[in-house]
Amino acid sequence: MRIEVWSDYVCPFCYIGKRTLEKALVQSGFESQADVSYKAYQLNPDTPVDSVVSTYDSLVNKFGKTIEQAKEMTEGIAQHARSVGLEYDFDNMVEANTLAAHRLVKWAKTYEKDGELTEKLMDEYFIQAKNVGNYEVLVASAESIGLPGDEAKKVLESDRFMAQVQVDIAEAGQIGVQGVPFFVVNRKYALSGAQPVEAFVEALEQIAEEEGLRPELKSLGKKTSYCTGDSCDGI
Repeated sequence: MRIEVWSDYVCPFCYIGKRTLEKALVQSGFESQADVSYKAYQLNPDTPVDSVVSTYDSLVNKFGKTIEQAKEMTEGIAQHARSVGLEYDFDNMVEANTLAAHRLVKWAKTYEKDGELTEKLMDEYFIQAKNVGNYEVLVASAESIGLPGDEAKKVLESDRFMAQVQVDIAEAGQIGVQGVPFFVVNRKYALSGAQPVEAFVEALEQIAEEEGLRPELKSLGKKTSYCTGDSCDGI
């Protein structure tokens, strides 16, 4: 089961959607059969790279809200995040330009660590309240999962992997992605938004039935005496 997810590191529902998808794959029994990859998408490409604007001030500027209204908006999202085990730190978050982060994850893919770095960057931004547009933060994130920091720095200081990011963004436009997270399964089925775990499970089961896939069997006890065609264990 091939699952492609368009997301951005500053999208609060993307991290929630990531968690609910992971829970749904385990609950439905398709975790071992799922090949999940994350595609680049930028919600706010015009955000200055060196921005220090807080999340609350960013919402005020974008939607014409007061600080109090901005905090009310984020509280609802924070509660949603807590329901899947995530504790967002909106009080200390700042807006961030994620282009460099997306390029770095494409580089991490050459080491087969793109999934790990995606998780790390989302944690850094929403839980640790670090600016994932900052090169020092990005290099430290790469090093924390075992990637070479000196190479990460060289990637960031160049325009490497820009083309791969642009391909993802262009493809999002072609298939009609208007918001993230956006999930595409086997290039045939689409789900959008951070839906409840139950909705993901239902969708996965429906897709599996149509695709002829079976969930992995779950063991319900400890290994004990049993027989194979050649011998019996425990006798």
